[in-house]
Amino acid sequence: MAEVIKMPRLSDTMEEGVVAKWLKKKGDKVEEGDILAEIETDKATMEFESFYEGTLLHIGVEEGEGAPVDALLAIIGEEGEDISDLLAGGGESSEEKTQATQVKEKESEESVEKEDDSEEGEIPEGVEIINMPRLSDTMEEGTVASWLKKEGDKVEEGDILAEIETDKATMEFESFYSGTLLKIGVQEGESAKVDSLLAIIGPEGTDVSKIMASGGAKKAKKSTAEPKAEEPSQAPAETETTKTESAAKDGGRIFASPLAKKMAEDRGISLSEVKGSGENGRIVKKDIENFKAAPKQETAAATQETAAKQTTAAVQPYVPAGEESYEEIKNSQMRKTIAKRLGESKFTAPHYYLTIEVNMENAMASRKHINEMPDVKVSFNDMVIKASAMALRKHPQVNSQWTGESMKYAKHIHMGVAVAVEEGLVVPVLKFADQMSLTQIGNNVKDLAGKARNKKIQPSEMEGSTFTVSNLGMFGIVEFTSIINQPNSAILSVGTIVEKPVVKNGEIVVGHTMKLTLACDHRTVDGATGAAFLATLKTYMENPVTMLA
Repeated sequence: MAEVIKMPRLSDTMEEGVVAKWLKKKGDKVEEGDILAEIETDKATMEFESFYEGTLLHIGVEEGEGAPVDALLAIIGEEGEDISDLLAGGGESSEEKTQATQVKEKESEESVEKEDDSEEGEIPEGVEIINMPRLSDTMEEGTVASWLKKEGDKVEEGDILAEIETDKATMEFESFYSGTLLKIGVQEGESAKVDSLLAIIGPEGTDVSKIMASGGAKKAKKSTAEPKAEEPSQAPAETETTKTESAAKDGGRIFASPLAKKMAEDRGISLSEVKGSGENGRIVKKDIENFKAAPKQETAAATQETAAKQTTAAVQPYVPAGEESYEEIKNSQMRKTIAKRLGESKFTAPHYYLTIEVNMENAMASRKHINEMPDVKVSFNDMVIKASAMALRKHPQVNSQWTGESMKYAKHIHMGVAVAVEEGLVVPVLKFADQMSLTQIGNNVKDLAGKARNKKIQPSEMEGSTFTVSNLGMFGIVEFTSIINQPNSAILSVGTIVEKPVVKNGEIVVGHTMKLTLACDHRTVDGATGAAFLATLKTYMENPVTMLA
């Protein structure tokens, strides 16, 4: 089914966007996470990713042309699919058009009714209302994970106001205005719908009680006067820099520009070791370029402090014997999304399970030899990922998707790796895993898992998987089954290596085995196909030298 892509709202004040450049042309194949176009907003030119897979069937806004937010930008669907109805409706179904008409009529009636008292809700000059931004194409509401500014603080354009948890990741939200943070509309840990009142910024001392009473819904009169940005004094900047350095040393949050983060990642530099020279101690491009690594030292005091924190975290509150009690914890956006996606998968895809037992003697010996090389560290999980990727190359039906009308066979192999985080489970994606060496797989998995646990992973790094591996072996789990990570057709569950008696050459000897369970979507993967895939996977695991060919 074709998906309509509308002009996104990429900044809080954006009303229309201009397509600076299309990176895909009509007829091109599009993968989830591919950059579709560069869109010029009222603030900057930003990349816009696709959240869908298929063929780019239609481009609604040509390069250099502008269109209002929510206008038809493009249509993605199956090659050759009929989209005439969507084009005739401007990208809207008849039901959507009817609803839009009703909304406009209602708004018109309300504006007539409230014309007399419009002055009451008028926004004072220089005051800016910040609404909950749509930070991903599928985001419907956001949760404020933390505020980096508090009411009464001075705010400069570009300062990070808050960290907002979406349905995909926790992301930084910058201010596009300068002034004083007059009011916070959504407290830490609370959720709000997209476009609802998030905060108010304006001149210090401005009364915003009427704006809060109206929910920030009324629009201000246009003014030609620009709000005056207050000049920051040197002392607060130095204080913020000190705080940033302290946070970095304590393992806390670090301020850095997206470019600086990318450069640091490419060069293997830890941002906690870099001193920022930008505004409020923010790490910028030149800081990464000029960085020289210092020898790492860990004091006994730091070690004791870390141990103390871990001990404190493990202490549970005392509950009297025989007393019933509960602790209610509000579901995070991530937890809600996980629950929704897993429920959809389990209740729509007919799961079945296949289990094999693998002799791990050769794999253990090979891993030991590989890890004897300098600067090399390969895990058994890395070997499973590599073997799975190579087996998928021989059994493409397992590397597929069910669309209802057809089955899509992915020509590429993107391995999802399930990672446990505080809020639940995320699945970073290792792109083109079959083309990577074992050491490359190990390094990339470690990097992505670290980002996921620190909430620094980007939505694009969790999209596009064609197969998933879930490993609970490190927890001593011998065998388990997993729910398929849709739209994948299968997921592999990896158990722990068990030392047990085995029969070898007619004799009972001590051996090491590991159980692998493949959960399959019966709509796309038949039992014989799944069994053949596992047989190939077992061959690779029991003869690791074949993975190096």
